Amino acid sequence: MANTKRIHSRRDFLKSSSAAAGAIAAGVSLARSAHAAGSDTIKVGMIGCGGRCSGAAGQAMGVGPEVKLAAMTDVFEDRMKAKQKYFKTNFPQQFTATDETCVFGLDGYKTVIEACDALLIACASKYHSYYAQKAIEAGKHVFIEKPHAIDPAGCRRLRRVCRMAREKGLSIVSGHESRYSHPYQEQVKQILDGAIGDIVAVQSMFLRAPYRVVSRDPKLSETEYQFSNWYHFRWLSGDDVTQSLIHNLDRMRWVLKEDNPKWCFGLGGRSSSFGEVFGDMFDHDTVVYEFPSGVRLYAMCQTRSGCYGNWDDIIMGTKGTCHWTALKIEGETNWRYKGPRNNPHAEEQKILIGAIRDGKPVNHENTMIDSTYMAVMGQIAVYTGKPVTWKQVMEADFEFEPKVEQATLDMEPPTRPDKTGNYPLPKPGLTTLL
Repeated sequence: MANTKRIHSRRDFLKSSSAAAGAIAAGVSLARSAHAAGSDTIKVGMIGCGGRCSGAAGQAMGVGPEVKLAAMTDVFEDRMKAKQKYFKTNFPQQFTATDETCVFGLDGYKTVIEACDALLIACASKYHSYYAQKAIEAGKHVFIEKPHAIDPAGCRRLRRVCRMAREKGLSIVSGHESRYSHPYQEQVKQILDGAIGDIVAVQSMFLRAPYRVVSRDPKLSETEYQFSNWYHFRWLSGDDVTQSLIHNLDRMRWVLKEDNPKWCFGLGGRSSSFGEVFGDMFDHDTVVYEFPSGVRLYAMCQTRSGCYGNWDDIIMGTKGTCHWTALKIEGETNWRYKGPRNNPHAEEQKILIGAIRDGKPVNHENTMIDSTYMAVMGQIAVYTGKPVTWKQVMEADFEFEPKVEQATLDMEPPTRPDKTGNYPLPKPGLTTLL
């Protein structure tokens, strides 16, 4: 393979997915011309070359032959080259990226933005809202994977980005894939139509073994190692409430008519996942949210081996109970989904590409940001051991250090392991973040 250029340094779901009724004429015009003026070609680019972004790219190209993968970037050259080879082999007619548009390093996003009409952002989550900002500023459409931000500062940036996208008539599509599932959409309709009566309480679970861990490559510096194993470092991932439990939280906001909690408290820590590969994250978290209606949501996640696993929401109402993943309601109304199923990840890309084709931008601001805020407030409550109110988190400007604009691959790492090989953890009751 030729030498590759290096960049140095480094809801209502259906309603929110429809075209913004009040889009200004100039914005709609921009949406129609923001891809390959004079042709039907839509050039997409990958920011991140991991499995999720690669999946999104393949699904985007699956929408139609006019969708071309024109650029990609990753922090690491080997990962970027591997995906360059993969797409060149498996999508020979649609992979149009060149060695000049396949770049690596923290500044690679600049090349991808310049080369493409739409950006697929799925990388270290600290960067999601920042790269979305840069893309929207440049007049490009965006798909942004969850979590869309990992701290209040990132959520604030994302809100500004979504509003800028609306003003420019550009699409910004959320990676909260549950909302794109046809079975889940029908299930939510049943609940909102009263099949279980008034919701009283919810139990949400994202309980699994440790997520993918990356052993240390001795050739990497400490900071580079943390980027290679980014999921397990708080400053890059935001921890597991924000990474995993957010799926459940977003679904339950949907069921609760996009209501936001008044406050929450949390418990968590690390009990069994020790060693440098687990970084500085907790391996179990529980958050209890109270909503203005009086509904309590008991949400829990874990990344521990040998423990009970479950990925479900149990929604308890005055007339029955919904078992989310079973697509089943029991009680006064007995219902089970028996209709067609779809791939919600593929649906995300159909919505993005369709919006670009039709010049009718979609903007998921009204669901994606508040669901992200809800996850962030829960993780903060777990870390601090203190109750956190919605008002507090909305007013906060806390950001995991270093600030995204200041991070470089050759900087002093934000955290280092101790003599046992373990990284320091937050101390509930002592740690202060807000």
